[in-house]
Order: sequence, then C-alpha cells, then structure tokens
Amino acid sequence: MTAGAGLLHIEAPPESLVMSGGLFHGLQLWVNLPAKDKMMAPRYQDIRGGSVQLLTSPDGGALLRVIAGELDGHAGPGITHTPITMIHATVAPGAEVTLPWREDFNGLAYVLAGRGTVGAERRPVRTGQTAVFGAGSSLTVRADEKQDSHTPDLEVVLLGGQPIREPMAHYGPFVMNTKDELMQAFEDFQKGRLGTVPAVHGMTEGGL
Repeated sequence: MTAGAGLLHIEAPPESLVMSGGLFHGLQLWVNLPAKDKMMAPRYQDIRGGSVQLLTSPDGGALLRVIAGELDGHAGPGITHTPITMIHATVAPGAEVTLPWREDFNGLAYVLAGRGTVGAERRPVRTGQTAVFGAGSSLTVRADEKQDSHTPDLEVVLLGGQPIREPMAHYGPFVMNTKDELMQAFEDFQKGRLGTVPAVHGMTEGGL
C-alpha cells in the first residue's frame, strides 16, 4: 500500500483464517517516501503467494520468495518508489545461503520463526529478533542444525534498500519531512480528507 496524500485502512486477517485457528504471521513494514512523492495519489497492491518469484539456493537448502525488488536478476511483483529488495526465505536445518546484495543498499534480517546465524561471523539470531548487516555485497543466513519441534525451518525476512537520507518527522501513523507538513496531515485526517482502500476480494472496508 502507498499512503501518498493520505489513506484510511485497516489490516486484518481473513475471517476464515481466524476461525480455523493456528499460527500465522502479520508483518507490517513502513517504507518512507521521498519528499517529491509524499503527496502522490494513494494506491493499493494485493500480492498473493502465487505471484511472488520463487527461487532456491544451489543446494536446495533454501526456498526464496522475492516479494519486491530483485535478486540476482529475478524480480518480485512488489512496486516500490525507491530501490528496495524484500525476500522471505525458508532455510532448512543446517543449510546456509549467501545472497548477492547491492553495496548501496542497507540490509537486515528479521526472524519470523526458528534459530540460526547471520553474517560471516555467524552471529546468533532467533524468533522475533532483527539483525542489521554491515556494508558489503552479500548477505549470509544459516539455520541451526536443530530447530524447535513446532518450527521445522528457519523463516526469515531479508530486507534492504537505498537510503533516502532526507529529514523525517513522524507522529503516530503520519510520516512527513517537516513538523509543518505533519500538522497539515493531521488536520487533513481530522477533516476527513483522506481516501480509503477499496474492498478487496469481497472484504468490507475498514477505518484507521
């Protein structure tokens, strides 16, 4: 979703998934827009599992889902307004994967489930932790030989992009470049000037 000039939305799992129970992940990622694009028209993109780019490591030990950006020439369906790469990786116990990474990108790994290590130094990470990579042209992730019984693999989101390096002002869900812009955005919200996300796949709209 691109909020742009302002958008009301609600993030909720499908009712059928809630009723069936079980474990699922909800990951909300906020990516800042460059100042020149802050007031662009809002848009929404629905990316389903079947539309992501699927790749495997050479030894088959890792399944890589390219959601946005590109990995070694393979592009994902997600549209971003600054160069960004987002990958969901499933790494089998004991397997290691090293991915090429743009040197002008930052990089991080967020662990959805499991245990493993990151980087050439093999720094330990586990569920709910984030590792920030230093400068370099690759990212390395390795799954521990033994995982918890309810977590068969290491599940990790790999993310990075080109830093915007612009001033940022934020308050709650509003992110702008200056305090004055922030106050204007809040006023727009209070006066009902923001748009709404259209209902998707029969689901009803919600408010912020």
